[in-house]
Amino acid sequence: MANTTTKRTARTKSSSASGQANTSAPAVKSAPVEMVAKDVDPSMYVTVRNGFQGRLVYQSRKTGELFIWDNFGDEQDMELRELKNAKNSYKKFFINNWFMFDEDWIVDYLGVRQFYKNAVSVEDFDKIFKQKPDELKKTISEMSDGQKQSVAYRAKTLISNGEIDSLSVVSALEELLGTELIER
Repeated sequence: MANTTTKRTARTKSSSASGQANTSAPAVKSAPVEMVAKDVDPSMYVTVRNGFQGRLVYQSRKTGELFIWDNFGDEQDMELRELKNAKNSYKKFFINNWFMFDEDWIVDYLGVRQFYKNAVSVEDFDKIFKQKPDELKKTISEMSDGQKQSVAYRAKTLISNGEIDSLSVVSALEELLGTELIER
């Protein structure tokens, strides 16, 4: 269930009492009168995806509940209340983009937009490696440190599988990530 906002504006008068158009003054749009935000239930469950290249483990400090994602992109359902607790106790899950969300409103609800403004979604992650070196520089330079680590790990896997075979792309990745991806 998405958090939506309804905007209501006051109507302007564009006709006189006789029903004729009022040509003496242009109609002026008024500012929004009222903003009504839908309440979000903190006990609501949302899908959290693993944004870490590997096994991700989160344990609640309050309940002791254990959440395990075995692979990048795996999903777990978590309560919004638990995500708020995680933000207060384990902020690195958000800073490093290890928790990823399909629904944008969740990031706003949790107040972590600043950590996700340049995050690459799970679905688009492998598209990074199809970019030209100039595009790679822009994309990777804006990423969080956690996503850069994920890029390095994924790049090593794709290089060993032969899916990345361009030396210019490999060189650009090594320079941008500050790590050696292939032995020379």
